[in-house]
Amino acid sequence: MKKYILEITVFVTGLGIMTFELVGAKVLAAFVGTSILVWTCLIGVILTCLSAGYWWGGRLADKNPDRRHFSLILFGSAVFVGLAGFFKFSVMNFFGKLNDTRMIALLGSLVLFGPGSFLMAAVSPFAARLKIANLKATGETVGNLYAVSTVGSIAGTFLTGLVLFLYFSNTEIILLLALVLLLAAGLNFGSRGLKAKIAVGAVLLAGLIGAPRWDKLFLPTGEIYINSQYSDIMVAPGTDNISETGYGTGRPILKLFTDPLDTESAMFLDSDNGLVFPYEQMFRAVATQFNPGAKKTLIIGGAGYSFPKDFLKNNPAATMDVVEIDPQMTATAKKYFNLTDNPRLNIYQQDGRVFLNQNSNKYDDIFVDAFKTYSIPYQLTTLEAVQEESQALNSGGLVAVNLLSSITGDSGKFLRAEYATYKKVFPQVYVFRVNVPFPDMVQNLVLVAVKSNQPANLTSANQEINGYLSRVWDQPIAVDVPVLTDDFAPVDQYMISVAAGLNKS
Repeated sequence: MKKYILEITVFVTGLGIMTFELVGAKVLAAFVGTSILVWTCLIGVILTCLSAGYWWGGRLADKNPDRRHFSLILFGSAVFVGLAGFFKFSVMNFFGKLNDTRMIALLGSLVLFGPGSFLMAAVSPFAARLKIANLKATGETVGNLYAVSTVGSIAGTFLTGLVLFLYFSNTEIILLLALVLLLAAGLNFGSRGLKAKIAVGAVLLAGLIGAPRWDKLFLPTGEIYINSQYSDIMVAPGTDNISETGYGTGRPILKLFTDPLDTESAMFLDSDNGLVFPYEQMFRAVATQFNPGAKKTLIIGGAGYSFPKDFLKNNPAATMDVVEIDPQMTATAKKYFNLTDNPRLNIYQQDGRVFLNQNSNKYDDIFVDAFKTYSIPYQLTTLEAVQEESQALNSGGLVAVNLLSSITGDSGKFLRAEYATYKKVFPQVYVFRVNVPFPDMVQNLVLVAVKSNQPANLTSANQEINGYLSRVWDQPIAVDVPVLTDDFAPVDQYMISVAAGLNKS
């Protein structure tokens, strides 16, 4: 084994780099979502630090080609990776005060994941210098070590994405990686700095054992943290008021969210007898008015399953298929949000677009509620997705989409792009303002597309429903942005303007 210590070390750091990057994406997701802009910032920072680390590691190896310095690099990488595990909440909460999600992602990536990545990158060129004994075999030696490093990265990618995220929290994965790096440092020069290594190892081990309690220190009182393969889930009690939900009955609620910018689902705690969010009430109103006899329905996006529960309760003859990508989200809804097995409720743990592409069912209503604050799965916004929705609808059926945008101005580009995209497929498309009368303000909007040439009746004898229908936008919507397609859908760029508009308002 001693003969292959360098190869083992290089394999470990290759694995560590990819594990660190993937965990970094999940850490950032809790604060800025998972958009392509966030990934761009994270990957850009990691690649910059890797390049700098390769360069610095090579220079240091030429000046001090000994195991002591090699071990110090590994020791330093373990320390900085461990620090990221301990202080990720503090750092992200600090940068989270900025208004620009790109800057939050960029600075968070640089501070938390830059130093550790830099030092792990320095290991490969240093190992190559230590391994080279014959100048005639330099190319082969370097090639072999970089191949081993790449194999480690491949292993780290699959191990983290397919295994570790299923069983360990972000903090636990980071601290476990730090311990492995510390062990590698000991293997390469165990006796030097032994006390320091033991001390750091003890701190990391204590942190690993106490990770669940450590994480709870950064959570508000009563908040429950649930590890998920996709976006980590938080459940917390709250109040239905302006500060917590943007609305205001004053009733106690239980909230579900995956980032602090947005409550994705909520349930009244005093009595689970209604919908907390007005956009869900708008869903109910337009479905009742436009297609009251709906029997088979579909919703993309389950979260706390508040709307599916309400819809089935009020439509005893109907069934609903729910497409929710995250099985842990469904488990959370069952544990905390009164979701029970129901023969009229079919749950598909699948990406919404994949479901649409493979679907052969016909529906009377389709509801799309998969868009988070700034994190939009663009594949559900495009012309091709809308065509799949139309294919899945019976004649006279409707699609209702919950989205965040303004109608006019720069922050309304996303709405106008979606409107143009649905108009390309559906003969009738309407936009309803959920609760804000001003078209230039960022707000919840419900876009309704109807598969019928007959104009919809926008008045109802039911005064509650009539109140929602009266919020229809009856002015022309500008055609100043292109239709969204799988080939070109700059949704993340549009959401930057939405974020700016939301912060301004």
